[in-house]
Amino acid sequence: MHGTDIYLHFRGNSHDAFSFYRSVFGGEFITAQRYKDVPGGEKMDPETQEKMIHISLKISPHTTLMATDSLGNEGGELNFGNNFHICLQTDSEKEADKLFHSLSKDGKIEMPMNKTFWGAYFGMCLDKFGIQWMINYTFPSHK
Repeated sequence: MHGTDIYLHFRGNSHDAFSFYRSVFGGEFITAQRYKDVPGGEKMDPETQEKMIHISLKISPHTTLMATDSLGNEGGELNFGNNFHICLQTDSEKEADKLFHSLSKDGKIEMPMNKTFWGAYFGMCLDKFGIQWMINYTFPSHK
């Protein structure tokens, strides 16, 4: 494993929050992608299209702060306690599968490990203690 990141969930104000975090930590956004920028985004209402599907800011050499604007229809009300995931960055699909299987045992699979449109092997689960995890392996880019 080569990294642990924090993934926050907001009620539509993640860009404002990350502008604040950038003023605290410095740096530039790694990614700032709105719902209108992803496949299917054109079918969303204009207000939803402007919300952030993913925004990220490196806050140290080994930690990235990431976020999304939750749309409210993704498994219930967003509250303190369910408004974050711990995101583990792995070195291989095999390592991702091992961690995902271990963490989801006796817990709940929110999104099975799968290849994604953003070039990663990714899954989400809730462990038996109620902690939310994201497991991510980013495929090497071929230039």
